[in-house]
Amino acid sequence: QVHLVESGGGLVQPGGSLRLSCVASGFTFSAWSMSWYRQTPGQERELVAYISDQGIIRSYGDSVKGRFTVSRDNAKSTLYLQMDNLKPEDTAVYFCNSGRDRDYWGQGTQVTVSP
Repeated sequence: QVHLVESGGGLVQPGGSLRLSCVASGFTFSAWSMSWYRQTPGQERELVAYISDQGIIRSYGDSVKGRFTVSRDNAKSTLYLQMDNLKPEDTAVYFCNSGRDRDYWGQGTQVTVSP
């Protein structure tokens, strides 16, 4: 079954950068699209970035366009999210999600952007 483990979150100042990772197991990673979502308390999960199975198609939420970059290494079954020029409103728990099982969610990784 699908298993996803996110990491790389932390506390960063506005304007700083973080790189999130998501290690996948239990399915053929290279055959499925992947996405990053984020969630703040009391809010629904927001789609941040999407990448197709071979990485050819990538799309971003309007609030992160030009600042975040999604990528993947299919040989390592790992999804990445490079986040640059972070803003306080980027503070959230970040989750990865697979097209293989959209109902499965890992534990997420906390990103806090604060002076």
